[in-house]
Amino acid sequence: MRSFRTTTSVLHHKLPYFPYFNNNTISGGSYPPCFVATISTQKEAAAMATHQSSQNTPQPVQVAKRLEKFKTTIFTQMSMLAVKHGAINLGQGFPNFDGPEFVKEAAIQAIKDGKNQYARGYGVPDLNSAVAERFKNDTGLVVDPEKEVTVTSGCTEAIAATILGLINPEDEVILFAPFYDSYEATLSMAGAKIKCITLRPPDFSIPIDELKSAITKNTRAILMNTPHNPTGKMFTRDELNLIASLCIENDVLVFSDEVYDKLAFEMDHISIASLPGMYERTVTLNSLGKTFSLTGWKIGWAISPPHLTWGVRQAHSYLTFATSTPMQHAAAVALKTSDAYYEELKRDYLAKKKILEEGLKAVGFTVYPSSGTYFIIVDHTPFGLEDDISFCEYLIKEVGVVAIPTSVFYLNKEDGKNLVRFTFCKDEGTLRSAVERMKEKLSRK
Repeated sequence: MRSFRTTTSVLHHKLPYFPYFNNNTISGGSYPPCFVATISTQKEAAAMATHQSSQNTPQPVQVAKRLEKFKTTIFTQMSMLAVKHGAINLGQGFPNFDGPEFVKEAAIQAIKDGKNQYARGYGVPDLNSAVAERFKNDTGLVVDPEKEVTVTSGCTEAIAATILGLINPEDEVILFAPFYDSYEATLSMAGAKIKCITLRPPDFSIPIDELKSAITKNTRAILMNTPHNPTGKMFTRDELNLIASLCIENDVLVFSDEVYDKLAFEMDHISIASLPGMYERTVTLNSLGKTFSLTGWKIGWAISPPHLTWGVRQAHSYLTFATSTPMQHAAAVALKTSDAYYEELKRDYLAKKKILEEGLKAVGFTVYPSSGTYFIIVDHTPFGLEDDISFCEYLIKEVGVVAIPTSVFYLNKEDGKNLVRFTFCKDEGTLRSAVERMKEKLSRK
């Protein structure tokens, strides 16, 4: 994180110095130009001296209390280390290959067609309709694209708009740990009270009794993610039915992050909104990036009944107002593609998954099953490092491969200290190279 001192020093270096002239001195014209220039130069010199002095006095980092516990994201830290040490990055979840040509061409055409000004705040009509149609195909639910679909700047903003628009300070929200790191940070911004239910290996199933006891009269929502990042777990129909019954019984909302819905390998993905009695209390969150390998476009959406959509849109209006116009038009083209695209996507990722999964087992990791997403969780303890942070640093510096330590995805860091996450959203050559490096340089201790 850049300190306040650094930020101000950059501004001072880049902005010209404009001395303040009042009517009693310079602007009255009573001094010759050379004298005016001398005064200006002296003022500049004095200002620069003051600035240089302030540079030598470190200033405390300034951040609101609700965010002071959060550091630079682990993804940024590991990616920087990867560059520094020339490591193969199997940490951060973005593909090292590009999205489909027909979608990129649609974006180019939208730009050429002049679709470059602010979009309608909650989405261009064509994309709202495409999202609603895809949701109908996937779940059987018919939603109003004008009243129940809100387009956002990626799913991360959809999550933020949902939390900030529907959660009040002191509301209790239940998370399943490990969790995507933005959940905790955004809930902290909203002033929510977080309760965590820990999912444990090998199958990361829901501890039913813990979930039941966690729900109180103050519970406002359950925030869940299926298929689940970072574990690759998919919530079963029985688990979803349990969550649904508890939410209906206790009048609790569900915020369901489903960005990996098209990367479901061993069972069909089920949207909890499709279960009886659940649509009216669910916000379904999704995006384009994971499915179409276009993570930099940041096109996401939230689907919810009108009484919940109001809160989501109120927050969205003051977070980003509107999302990239040409990319929205291209996203609409993407979502209208045939099911053949999704079938090919799944085949491609299954092949990549096999390379990494078999490779990690051959290296000596304890590898846990991944039913969805493009992540695999492993136990690193056979290699004798103290914890996940130490292991990942060793892996980068000595082996040349990046993984993500999972303790950052838990409120209780001890719960994740034995686990690290690898991603297989890379081309097959990259995956094989990473496996070979680990086979060559990583030894059990």
